[in-house]
Amino acid sequence: MEKSNESPARALNPLNGGEPLKEGVKSKVVVVMGPTGSGKSRLAIDLATHFPIEIINADSMQVYQGLDVLTNKVPLYDQKGVPHHLLGTVSSDMEFTAKKFRDSAIPIINDILTRNQLPVIVGGTNYYIQALVSSFLLDESAEDMSEIYSSDHPGNEQTDHMLDVLGDSCNYSYDLLKELDPVAANRIHPNNHRKINHYHSLYARSGVLPSKLFQGKAAENWGRFDNSRYSCCFICVDASLPVLDQYVEHRVDCMVDAGLLDEVYDIYNPNANYTLGLRQAIGVREFENFFRAYFSGNMDDDMGDSSDGTPLKLSTRMDDKLFKENIRSILNSTSDNPQKILLEEAIGKVKVNTQRLVRRQKRRVNQLQTLFGWNIIYVDATESISKKSDECWAGQVVGLAVEIIRSFLSEDYSRGQASDEGNKTVTDIVQRDLWTQYVCKACGDRILRGAHEWEQHIKGRGHRKRMSSLRKSQSFAQLKHPSL
Repeated sequence: MEKSNESPARALNPLNGGEPLKEGVKSKVVVVMGPTGSGKSRLAIDLATHFPIEIINADSMQVYQGLDVLTNKVPLYDQKGVPHHLLGTVSSDMEFTAKKFRDSAIPIINDILTRNQLPVIVGGTNYYIQALVSSFLLDESAEDMSEIYSSDHPGNEQTDHMLDVLGDSCNYSYDLLKELDPVAANRIHPNNHRKINHYHSLYARSGVLPSKLFQGKAAENWGRFDNSRYSCCFICVDASLPVLDQYVEHRVDCMVDAGLLDEVYDIYNPNANYTLGLRQAIGVREFENFFRAYFSGNMDDDMGDSSDGTPLKLSTRMDDKLFKENIRSILNSTSDNPQKILLEEAIGKVKVNTQRLVRRQKRRVNQLQTLFGWNIIYVDATESISKKSDECWAGQVVGLAVEIIRSFLSEDYSRGQASDEGNKTVTDIVQRDLWTQYVCKACGDRILRGAHEWEQHIKGRGHRKRMSSLRKSQSFAQLKHPSL
């Protein structure tokens, strides 16, 4: 298990005049999590009127420079003077993994604590949060070994060529991984292209099957809260799905009005890799069909990229200002021309994909409770969002969160930890969950990772509705059991 090179900060209690906590007591950190649109950032900033806090962003897209509207970064004027860290600080083309987030956040937290401030982690990327608070990162041993072999064997042309070939076809790469290491292949989704290539890279450089590194102690310790790096207060800002769905649709429309399309145009590149960096953000790839159709109808055939791969502008692409004026005209047009149809379809996809993200985030928070024993306290923002009521927000969300944190920071606060027997049960579930893959034939060969995800899926409304329809058809008998 890797140890951080950063020495831990002296544990302080921000509500006790900065007096050191008792020896052996972990530093206290507040984590504000929850699905997109629930109001996590707003709550964190509002908490600054009650506690001396600094915010560390834990959103995997907001860490990048650029696309401020699309990624919904809190503007400087709305931050109300509250210090924000890891917000728009990472190069847009860099792959900022959970491990890199952890290694960046730990020294920031240490620095905040030495200044007698309370660190508040805010974001919906739960893998980031899990990597930070857990003293064991599941993929850490594999990443470290990959780095060692990269540095020990630079310029390995045969390996580099192999990885280039693998990168040409992600489906082909996944099939190869299934042949090479079916156990590891079961652990990841066939569309997780970055992880597929990472596993191939690891094996090519080390000769060790990825699955060998992820079993034993790794699977036992990963994600468990009983050996966490900090004493954490987990607050999940949540709301009902219908309210969040409606809010997401409204927010996307507001983003379009605020310049979302201008931002996406500025980074558009027909040859871009959409699996790395900022281009992974929801709202980028959805507009690809529109841009391709638009430029093919308005550009000369010699449009291309510069030598460094960046998109050419001005001399080879339509003037930026003119394009941005045209795109507004297309969107506001009363006629259903092909360009407007493509544009509206793209905006619709952004809304749908964001709503799907909300559901994944909700499931993930639930898994952190049921599989890993995290004590997460929910704060319901449904009424404040649906009524757009500042009064409801202040009383039902901020007020409750303040009470929770005051209790957490007080001397007599004690977090309910799972018993040893309970932790053993959690560990057993985690091991099964990591290595079992389910395929739901009824839902178009949808792939689920682990028994918990499968159980949640079959209880879902979409699956039950599909099964109800299938019961009326002749094919139901063939679809009754999941394929492992």
